[in-house]
Parts: sequence; C-alpha cells; structure tokens
Amino acid sequence: MGGQGDTMVHHDRITGGTGGVRGEAPARLYELNETEVRQIRELGVAVIATEAEAVQALAARVGDAFVLACRYLLACTGRIVVLGMGKSGHIGGKIAATLASTGSPAFFVHPGEASHGDLGMITARDVVLAISNSGETEELLTILPLIKRLGVPLIALTGRPESTLARAADVNLDVSVAQEACPLGLAPTSSTTATLVMGDALAVSLLEVRGFTAEDFARSHPGGRLGRRLLLLIRDIMHSGDTIPAVGEDVLLSQALVEMTRKGLGMTAVTDAAGRLAGIFTDGDLRRVLDRRLDVHATPIAAVMTRDCKTAAPGMLAAEALEMMEKHRINALLVVDGERRLLGALNMHDLLRAGVV
Repeated sequence: MGGQGDTMVHHDRITGGTGGVRGEAPARLYELNETEVRQIRELGVAVIATEAEAVQALAARVGDAFVLACRYLLACTGRIVVLGMGKSGHIGGKIAATLASTGSPAFFVHPGEASHGDLGMITARDVVLAISNSGETEELLTILPLIKRLGVPLIALTGRPESTLARAADVNLDVSVAQEACPLGLAPTSSTTATLVMGDALAVSLLEVRGFTAEDFARSHPGGRLGRRLLLLIRDIMHSGDTIPAVGEDVLLSQALVEMTRKGLGMTAVTDAAGRLAGIFTDGDLRRVLDRRLDVHATPIAAVMTRDCKTAAPGMLAAEALEMMEKHRINALLVVDGERRLLGALNMHDLLRAGVV
C-alpha cells in the first residue's frame, strides 16, 4: 500500500482526537501510511457530516403527513406492526422496540415470513408501518394487497414519494436523502439513519401526547438501572427493626461507638425517651470529637450529636434519597414517620447495592 517512500504508521503512533488509543498494541495490526491515516480521518468526518445533513433535511418534512401518521398511531387499539427488509428491517426492529418501550405497543414482522404465515399476526385493530427506501421492495409489495384487504391503516416510510408503496399508503413519510454516506452510493447509510430518526420522531411525539412518564418507562424496564432508580422506594432497601443502629440520648459516647461498630452503618440514631429521633452521630462526628480530644467515656452522646439531621420518609424514592445525600454531602439517612419515630436507616452502600447509584 502507498509508495515506498511513505512512512508506515504503527498502532502506538496513531493517537489524537478525544478518544486516543489505550492499552498495548495487539499482536497483529494492519499497518497504515500517513496518507491513509489522513484519508481515514477525513472519510470519518465526511460520513458524519453527510448523515447529519440528511437528518437536518427531515425537519422541513414534519408537516401535515407527520401529524396524520401520529393520529393513526394514537387511534390504534391493537399494535403497531413494523415491516422492513434488509437494512430497513434492522431499522424497523429498532423503531418497533422504541415504540413499545415508550407506550405504543409494537412489534416487528419480517415481510418474507409474513407471506408464509406471519401475516396472520396482523389484526384489523392494528396499524402497519412499512419501511422501504425504494418503495418497491418485492417482499412488501407481495403482501401489500393482503394488508389493504384487512383495511388497516398503512403508514409508509420511503425515499421515493412516487413509488408503489408510497402511493398505496394512507400516509407516506418522506425519508429521502440527497446522497448516501457510502462513497459508492450503494450501502444504506444516510437513508437508514434518516429513517431511524423519523421513527424516533414518531415515537417521542406519541409519548408526549399520551402523557407517558418516566415512571411508565421504568415499569417497562424493571430490570434496568432506570427502573431501579425510578421505582425503588426507601422502605425496600432500608435497615429496620434490630438492624437499625440506635441509642438513647442519655448514653455516653463510648456506648454509642459500640452500637455503631455492631451495626456497621457508620452512624447511629439518637432517640429521646418517647422513641422519637433526637439526632444522629456519624463517623464524621467522631473525627471531630477526636480532634477536640474529648473523653469518649465521659462525654454524653447528646453533647456531640447532630440534632438537626436530614431524614427521609419510607415512601420516598431511593433516587430522591440519593439526590438528597449528594446535595448535602452526607453518607447516611435516618428514616422516620410523620411524628419523627425512627423506622429505618440506610447509607450510600445500600444505594450502591440496590443499583441506584
């Protein structure tokens, strides 16, 4: 590759950009000369610029047809059935997944399989979203008469408004692009990106009109981090009963330290005679006590505890507790009821274990 005078560039010499190169060079790596390195970088930037222009051009096409498509989708009492072949099929699968996770039940059907039995998955209550850049995809056109016979609304995403699929659709959304990012103009690049973005625009528009909330999203993603952050309550993770570190306000500091060590939460609650929270004593408070050279065997806990401590309610979201702890730079919270009776305790490690952090 390149002329004999070109400098060969090895892995440990190709750096730059915000990412850089990490770790040691692999045992085998394709060697590039300086010209080829420059070409690769220029092509990467050019692809991104070309696809960005294709996406930007979509904004002018979000008009009456887009609104009509949303009206059909909002009125759907069944599910949104997404169809697409090849790369359009991959994009269709992503669009279906995005719709389903944002409050619009949807699934993807392979057009080739649809003509061999899977078309039975489409019911009269559904809406079909068909994707084809050319608008002439054979597998889609084969099942087009059957879709029309079902009488379901057909929304098309095509790059050719004059195509067969576009003309047969109740609504056609124009996702045409000026050029593909592929230098050969063959590999679907800008066109698939534009289609994906139009699908996202539909999904987000439907989400907003439906009043879909972050909590709704979490309920459809209970195993994910977002689900844990949005659905987990303090009562689900707090220490309760005998596991709560707590001492009376009449005890000595030394006794409080024993309780802190025994319960292992890095703090202890201090309660009054009625069992209400009087204050908290933490590892940080202990460091300050030692700086003052106080006698732990003679100092009452009430003299060194923090009285006006931050507390939480058991029904508070764990994510809210995390926000409170970060805002006030504390590592532990005591949980109380409306009358400040002690119900539980938690620290940052509990939030970490629960996946909230």
